[in-house]
Amino acid sequence: MILSMSRDEKKQFQLEQIHELVEKNAGLIKTSDIEELGIDYRRVLKFVEEGSLIRVKSGYYTTKYYECSEEQWILKMFPDGILTMESGLYVHGYLKNRPYNWSVAISKNTSKSRFKIDYPIVTPYYSEPEVLELGVQQVDFAGGSIKVYTKERLICDVMKYQEKMDRNDFKQGVLSYIMDEEKDVALLMEYAKERKVLKKVQSMIGVWL
Repeated sequence: MILSMSRDEKKQFQLEQIHELVEKNAGLIKTSDIEELGIDYRRVLKFVEEGSLIRVKSGYYTTKYYECSEEQWILKMFPDGILTMESGLYVHGYLKNRPYNWSVAISKNTSKSRFKIDYPIVTPYYSEPEVLELGVQQVDFAGGSIKVYTKERLICDVMKYQEKMDRNDFKQGVLSYIMDEEKDVALLMEYAKERKVLKKVQSMIGVWL
């Protein structure tokens, strides 16, 4: 069929294939996905140049940049990441409003170029692999599942990196934890020791627990 098409017809057919693939994959596709359609990479570059295809970041493309939610982008682009800090507080219901940027804990060995994107705005927290997986749980997120730190591990990190947070978000997050009837104080203290913030946790919120 493709052999009998004119150059313009072939181009249009390939664009339709890409559009269908984008729809099927919740708005985001990889270079390898396009190559499986038999579309040459030089053609991909041409589509990007013409504006028919949008390069989100290295190896990732879309045709509908702002039609997908930020949550969907995060889920697609950082499946190995863990929501932390303000993002973790928001997912746990400790912050009412979604933060301006997404805080993602990631292995220090990952490529820094993964975070060179304009949208959504992502702040990486690089970590040693063994520390990265401490206190992780899976939650429903944007039609899929994503990792986030447990409340207790999260509060310890919030304490550890307090200076990087908005003051109001910090206060609201800590107060929400204190008011949480399902909190596990014993577990909090265990994580506080692991994260080396035991004295800070005891002095700042211990009196309320």
